[in-house]
Amino acid sequence: MNLEEKTISKNTLFSGRIINLRQDTALLPNGAIATREVVEHPGGVCVAALDEDDNLLMVKQFRYPYMEVILEVPAGKRDKSGEDPLECGKRELKEETGATAKEYVSLGELYPSPGYCDEIIYLFAAKGLSFGDCCPDEDEFLAVEKIPLKTAVQMVLNGEIKDAKTQVCILKLNALKEKGLF
Repeated sequence: MNLEEKTISKNTLFSGRIINLRQDTALLPNGAIATREVVEHPGGVCVAALDEDDNLLMVKQFRYPYMEVILEVPAGKRDKSGEDPLECGKRELKEETGATAKEYVSLGELYPSPGYCDEIIYLFAAKGLSFGDCCPDEDEFLAVEKIPLKTAVQMVLNGEIKDAKTQVCILKLNALKEKGLF
């Protein structure tokens, strides 16, 4: 069964600093025509950084769309769609927590909202941490916290950590740790 849709036309409705909004016309597999709204995003990276005591480096920050402070693993937007995800992850970890790591392991990719957004979030785990100064962006206000990995897993299961990329990173890292692979 053919499930693919073919783009007939693209129309940019908005171009912003972080996202663009596009309205496409698409040909469906059954021959019908449909309108598709797409949020274009350069993608992001997140890093589940684990210290020698099995504590995760996490950040609390206010997230405007939800009007609340949430707990996340360090993360950020790729400066451009061609930026190497690992280099972006290293930059974001340093900027937000002051940490650098000796070892990084890919935890894969995440499509956060595939129904309307083309964003890809690249997930990494890191260990062998050393610390220096944080240097967050001028419009970025956050607090760094260390949370034991097992506590973070329980927080995910209890619904205390709502951020999808953070949930996935924590659960994947924990699974790797339990199998002795990290």
